[in-house]
Amino acid sequence: MASDAAKESTRKAWRELGFYCGKSDAAKEWRIVASVKGLRKFAAEIRAYASNPANDRLSEYTQLGPAMNLEIGTSHQTEITEQWIGGPLADLLRLATFIERSAQDNVVGKCVNLRSNFSPMASYELILDVREESFDPASTDPTCC
Repeated sequence: MASDAAKESTRKAWRELGFYCGKSDAAKEWRIVASVKGLRKFAAEIRAYASNPANDRLSEYTQLGPAMNLEIGTSHQTEITEQWIGGPLADLLRLATFIERSAQDNVVGKCVNLRSNFSPMASYELILDVREESFDPASTDPTCC
């Protein structure tokens, strides 16, 4: 069991990140839970990675979240797997733009599935779970509650 200090550190990290990213292997999905502002931060993380020419080599990646459980990386084709969201940098930029366009106030309380738009043959779904502006990303992580 995590100490109170470790739990607080994890809560702080989620809040600074602005979104929660969690995976369900049973459902074969990645769920990004955040307010509209937090989802835009998620898109910005993808855009920053994909805009860096140093990441144009296969298998380059960056990790997101306090546990570094989600990777954004470079691969030959678009994919969403148990490990990462990957693809050519141009496709990752396209994904960031799609997330930005999907993260609107009129979708608060809804979920937006992205697999069909980014990687239709992917083994995992990528879900944006859009919450109200006051949403605390740390509240979704069972390890820090």
